[in-house]
Amino acid sequence: MNNAKFDFHDILIEPAPMTQISSRGIINVYDHNGMLPLITAPMTSVVDNKNKLIFLANKINVCMPRTLKADDFSLDSGTFMSYSLSQFDKLFWLDGAKMQIHHTDKMYALIDIANGHMEDVLKSVIMAKKCWGDSLVLMVGNIANVDTYQILAEAGADYIRCGIGNGNGCLTTQQTGIGFPMASLIDEIYKRKSRVGLKAKIVADGGFRDYSDIIKALLLGADYVMLGSIFNKCLESAGVTTDMTGKVIDQYSVEAEKYVGTTWKLYKEFYGMSTKRAQKEIQGEGVKLKTSEGVERTYEVEYTLAQWVDNFEHYLRSAMSYCNKLDINDKTQPKFNFITENAYNRFAK
Repeated sequence: MNNAKFDFHDILIEPAPMTQISSRGIINVYDHNGMLPLITAPMTSVVDNKNKLIFLANKINVCMPRTLKADDFSLDSGTFMSYSLSQFDKLFWLDGAKMQIHHTDKMYALIDIANGHMEDVLKSVIMAKKCWGDSLVLMVGNIANVDTYQILAEAGADYIRCGIGNGNGCLTTQQTGIGFPMASLIDEIYKRKSRVGLKAKIVADGGFRDYSDIIKALLLGADYVMLGSIFNKCLESAGVTTDMTGKVIDQYSVEAEKYVGTTWKLYKEFYGMSTKRAQKEIQGEGVKLKTSEGVERTYEVEYTLAQWVDNFEHYLRSAMSYCNKLDINDKTQPKFNFITENAYNRFAK
């Protein structure tokens, strides 16, 4: 059991012996671009062109789903666009690639693939970075192996999505037995990254349930946390919104905002991007669908995005103050301790 892997409920972060931080207001929780260390999951029921600006206004990085076309918005906006592996290859490194994309600054692309361990993914990273260099900011994944992180980082990937089968819309681990507990995965990748001197950003993706999970991930070494269901539960998410009678309503209306936190409940559809529904949205009708490794759910709307962000920033600053950490970009890992299930249950209310 010495090599047993762990998840967020198995640990608590230990406070620093002493802290020089006398006010949480002096703590910086933003990255070098002035954004929170959060990214939207590229899911149709989370983000689209209608609400992208709302996420950005709340300082949340955006990754658009593959259900949207690349020409729906600027490639050099700083927003990641998702591509299948074949789409990415055709656009970014096959013959004539530089004639297919017009940009003024940097391009942000995600190779959105469930199995980032394939050699074809590595080849695509190498070829695309050879073609575009630093003008292409490239995210790849998902992966759940420390060695794979190092291989892709050394090949030139800028961001690597870490986590398989953890997401609330994902059945991969449940159905295949493949996976890696997220907290342990972040910890091991962070330690390899620090020891070897790798630069690729660690993007923890999938299965986050509350503020504590996200904060633990960041303190363990993740540079960013990618969120799907948590953002889906906000009023402004892209999921179809209904009221208690089943009537579809406009989530951006003033009337809808008045319902949040009241007894008149609103609901959101949420579904994984490997569900057959999402496959149809991406590939169109008439294609042969794969066995679904995703699920469809309905979540209650719990907050507006601004309310959630306000709480998150408060809790993150509080945690950082206990750890004597002034800047979220300081990735020094604090000490953490393993706890028993009974210990967890004492504070899990």
